[in-house]
Amino acid sequence: MRRHILNPVVTAICLVLALSAPVRADEARAAELLDELQTPDLPNWKQVEEAIWAEWAKSGSPSMDLLLKRGREAVEAGAFDTAIAHLTALTDHAPDFAEGFNARAIAYFKAGLYGPAIADIARTLDLNPRHFGALTGLGAILEETGRYDAALEAVRAARAIHPHDPDLEEAEKRLELLTSGRTL
Repeated sequence: MRRHILNPVVTAICLVLALSAPVRADEARAAELLDELQTPDLPNWKQVEEAIWAEWAKSGSPSMDLLLKRGREAVEAGAFDTAIAHLTALTDHAPDFAEGFNARAIAYFKAGLYGPAIADIARTLDLNPRHFGALTGLGAILEETGRYDAALEAVRAARAIHPHDPDLEEAEKRLELLTSGRTL
């Protein structure tokens, strides 16, 4: 009779373990979504973009996912030192997780630390060359530091990957004016 009682318990434990297993980004799925983003007149581009970000945020480790979550929350709260600490722990323990470096680049950028931000963007792009968010961030830093030609190049690279983002389109137009010597 005890055996009969244990079977549902064992089944429940196995189910919980299976459902709580770490999920790593599916690179093939992310590539499919990035290819879909190239579709002209894509009416659901925002949903495709969100699905890409969701794939990129999967580290494969619950602990690393928690560090990413805490780092992002700290950035949102304006606690950049805390964010950088969480995200540095993440990048130290998951050096092949591109989104960890991208998130830390954002924290560095918001803290006004452009050198470390650019270094993390470079690492992000080394790990994920199609990371339009990292390219967008690079363009923002270059524009803010007056390197308009390089900023335009970064924004165009991001738009080549994500042609539907209206913010990138606006940035490209603004940078075209700035590089031609005209004012806004």
